[in-house]
Amino acid sequence: MGKTAKFVLLFLAFDAVVIGGYFGFRALKGRGGSILDAYDWVTIDAAYVPKNDVESFLKTDAENIGAFPFHIKNYGSDEKVLRRFKGRQYANATGNLLKMLNKGMTDWMIVAIRYEDENQREVNRTVLYLLVQNQWKVGDAGTIIQ
Repeated sequence: MGKTAKFVLLFLAFDAVVIGGYFGFRALKGRGGSILDAYDWVTIDAAYVPKNDVESFLKTDAENIGAFPFHIKNYGSDEKVLRRFKGRQYANATGNLLKMLNKGMTDWMIVAIRYEDENQREVNRTVLYLLVQNQWKVGDAGTIIQ
């Protein structure tokens, strides 16, 4: 076997070890869970103290219709969650895109809401709220793709 053939075989063996090590490391490391797992479900009932205007609105609305308790996951203004949000008006959006499409928007927030309807079925909704001219409004409703 010539010098060139030995060099090529040695090079291929080294590449196989490096590539195998890379994929082995990724397999051992794992994915580490979803970014959505970093947020906890919070139960909203009559005793809950809202942390912001959107939570206050949700609590007041549920109080008016007698829909306690219900659960929320407040994702806030997390860009990674926004990129996974799929609604009727926005899909895979960014904060800058929301600002371009909504004149006067200064902030946004994504909140997942879970409750049981009158037939005891669990209903999940994800709502994108926009702060436009110092008032929170519903910008879109949809789901978050895992």
